[in-house]
Amino acid sequence: MGLSEKIRANQAGILLYGMTPPKSTNEPARIDEIAKRALVRIKNAPIDGIVLYDLQDESARNSEERTFEFIKTISPQEYYRKYFALETDAVIYQAVGQYDKEELEGFFDTISSRESVVLVGASSKNSRVKTRLGEAYDIYRKSGAKSALGGICIPERHTLKHDEHLKVAAKVAAGCRFFISQAVYDLAAAKKFIDDYASLGCERVPLIFTFTPCGSERTLEFMRWLGICVPDFLANRLKNSDDMLSASCELCLEMFKFLFVYGRLKGISVGANVESVSTRLVEIEAANELLKNIAAYLGR
Repeated sequence: MGLSEKIRANQAGILLYGMTPPKSTNEPARIDEIAKRALVRIKNAPIDGIVLYDLQDESARNSEERTFEFIKTISPQEYYRKYFALETDAVIYQAVGQYDKEELEGFFDTISSRESVVLVGASSKNSRVKTRLGEAYDIYRKSGAKSALGGICIPERHTLKHDEHLKVAAKVAAGCRFFISQAVYDLAAAKKFIDDYASLGCERVPLIFTFTPCGSERTLEFMRWLGICVPDFLANRLKNSDDMLSASCELCLEMFKFLFVYGRLKGISVGANVESVSTRLVEIEAANELLKNIAAYLGR
């Protein structure tokens, strides 16, 4: 059963591996090299597919200096089709504010059955956009595309506004068949989000929570710049551990185990998406190990 079929069947335990396409400033030979390394990492990996992000400049959302410079990447769909299409299914992100109506129509017209889609709105209400998220959903529905449509969810945002479950329900009504979260470190927020979503009585779809290792204080700083909520007590626990990277991976695994079981008790299908927000090899390798440990827990 392919990824789209598992999504539509509302299966629990969907397992994904997230990657950011190479920077558009790279030479073709360098892009080939990066892709070959990624192929080695996913070769025979017990995953249902990869996630390829479509990065957008989030400086409008956060006025603080970015920890790492923003550089536009190559198209996630182009990267997938050239290097990964023969190996695995994919979830292709589309930051819809960066594209006009005609570009999105062309994207939906050419998407394959192995390419599920996550549509992402602007990072801030102050961002200038070509297409708004609601308009992008309309374009998708009119296109007749057969791929599974997904959205993002941010459990930490639920703690502040108490309406993330309502946003998810509205997106389900608009056609979303699954959701991928921002990286999770606030377990209480994720649990409360599951509670409130389960209480709605709307159609239930898979919730795929993202987990990312944190191996340095600079990575922690970047994660927080991205809007990932790492509670102070956990941040201090990681900083004071003998091995910050190992401690974060153990924490991520325990959080997934809890959310997977808790989701099952609430009638919600929970999955995992593992990524590294850092380009450091040691953190990428830690993400691979975390992926294997989650897969082993799922019996793969």
